[in-house]
Order: sequence, then C-alpha cells, then structure tokens
Amino acid sequence: MGDQNMSMRRGVSSRRFLVPSLAAVTVAIVAANPGVRAAPARFLERFGFAPHAPDLSLIAAAPLVIQLHIAGALVALAIGTALLIGVKGNGVHKVLGWTWVVAMTLTAVSSLFIRHINHGDFSFIHLLSGWTLIALPMAIFAIRRRNVRLHRKMMTGMFVGGLLIAGAFAFIPGRLMWNVFLG
Repeated sequence: MGDQNMSMRRGVSSRRFLVPSLAAVTVAIVAANPGVRAAPARFLERFGFAPHAPDLSLIAAAPLVIQLHIAGALVALAIGTALLIGVKGNGVHKVLGWTWVVAMTLTAVSSLFIRHINHGDFSFIHLLSGWTLIALPMAIFAIRRRNVRLHRKMMTGMFVGGLLIAGAFAFIPGRLMWNVFLG
C-alpha cells in the first residue's frame, strides 16, 4: 500500500508540471516562427516607432546617479519577482528580502537626485520615492511584529507601484529608456 501511495503521489506531482511544460513548448514553437517574432515590430512601425536592439551606450553615457537608479531598479525587479513567486518565510526569502530592501532604497534615494526632466524641480513621481522610503521600514516593522498580512500588502504595493508602474513611466517617449529601446 505504501508503494502504491508513493507512485500515486509521483503521478500527481508530474501532472502538475505537465500543463506549464506544454505551455512553454507551445510558446517556444510559436516564438520560433519568424512572422510571429516580427509582429510586435510591425505593429509599432504602424505608429511611427522603430524598435531596434537596445542602445546600451545611452545608459553608459548617462550620469552615475541614473546608472545607479537603473541598476537598483533591475535588481529589485528580478528579486521582487522571485520573492512573489517563491516560498515565503524561509531563509532564502529573508536574505532576498533584505537584498530587495537595499535595492529599493538605492532606487528611491537615487531618484531624488534625478530632476533634470523637470528643470531641477521634483515631479509627481518623486512622491512615490518618498513613500517608498517611508513604507520600507513600515513593512519591515510589520513582519517583525508578525503581521504577515500588512507586510505582504505593503511589499506587493511597492513592487507594483514602485517598480512596475513607475518603471512604465520610464518608457514615455523622450525619456532614457524609451531612447534605449525604441528611440
């Protein structure tokens, strides 16, 4: 009976990976089609945008504060994605969590020195940076008080608002990331 339960468990766990595996293979086959790969470029060209390989020399030529901001945001985006997907509460989560906090702090602080778009003044998006610098300690305090729900809510909010939504603003025409990828 023990061997039968073990084989049934293996069958269930292998079925759990069957659908994602088939989906990944399907996406790979579709993406290998040159017509499918060219479709986004054709769509953008209709609106006058010319996608090209990223021009990383623009980032290399940017001031150090912008380079630090981009590096912090990319690290926070990668780690934040892993944290949202992965198991919570274990040692890996805690180490990655502290690394994410440092990356988010770097991103928020560096953004306070990026003001050339507004002729030296702060813009609306700087409010998000200020909120991030306030919310990070609050979220850490919440988890230290074992308030997992508040911690999760605040960290997810900073990931979505501070990285995804604010990151989308970096792709407005005329801004650096727009020029790197589409300009």
